[in-house]
Amino acid sequence: MDFGKIFTEKEAQALNALTLAYVGDAVQSLYVRHKLAMLRDFKAGELHKMASGWVNAHQQAKLVCNLFDGLTQDEQAIYLRGRNSKAHHKAKNQSGADYRKATGLEAVLGYLYLTGNTARICELLGDIYED
Repeated sequence: MDFGKIFTEKEAQALNALTLAYVGDAVQSLYVRHKLAMLRDFKAGELHKMASGWVNAHQQAKLVCNLFDGLTQDEQAIYLRGRNSKAHHKAKNQSGADYRKATGLEAVLGYLYLTGNTARICELLGDIYED
């Protein structure tokens, strides 16, 4: 399977924001798991607990506040679409506002992944997780 550029920017922008967020959630989760695996030699259960502390709606909502001004116009538009989309559920133990902000961030990551812009993903997540 080729994980290169899958969609043009225009095609990716036309996707449902929750679809972008679905992909973006996986992208962020994989980034964090990779980082933890490279930094620490713990059992899988311990790594999972650490990753859950980093990849959750509350943490993502706090982090996106620092990132928003550094996003491009297109990324900001994707973020706002994701944040304002109507999800049919909310995360356990998270506020609705945090969940919506996290969805916006995930939508941006999904958009970047689907357009093959992995360098930008690493730039944004590196800023968040201080690579």
